[in-house]
Amino acid sequence: MPRPGDAECESKEVQLDAERRAEAKRLHQAIARVGFVLPGTLAQRQTRCGRSGCHCHADPPQLHGPYWLWTRKVAAKTVTRMLTDEQALDYQEWFDNAKTLRALTSELEALSLSVVEADPRSARRPGGRKPNPPG
Repeated sequence: MPRPGDAECESKEVQLDAERRAEAKRLHQAIARVGFVLPGTLAQRQTRCGRSGCHCHADPPQLHGPYWLWTRKVAAKTVTRMLTDEQALDYQEWFDNAKTLRALTSELEALSLSVVEADPRSARRPGGRKPNPPG
């Protein structure tokens, strides 16, 4: 599979200038360095329990926790999982890697769009109409 910046990503019709080729190569190398990724968010929360006489319902309340909660979407549903302090420390880098990967992917998308926009075949017709098919 061709990678950004490789000659296989280019064809006779689509040629990258040196600046775009260098940017594609930089992005590819940065993406390749990203390790494991975890989707969702990691947050520390304090909670109240359901027992009415508990200190978490006092004034002022003394909440339970803090607890580490990992929240993500699975099949369009929100899933929350409690993590230990040790797990939160171990996986924090994976959450950070996910953010980095999303940012790099956005940059690569923007670069790809700039290539399409620079392609003279992408010129828009006045009025936004599609050209008539040949024949």
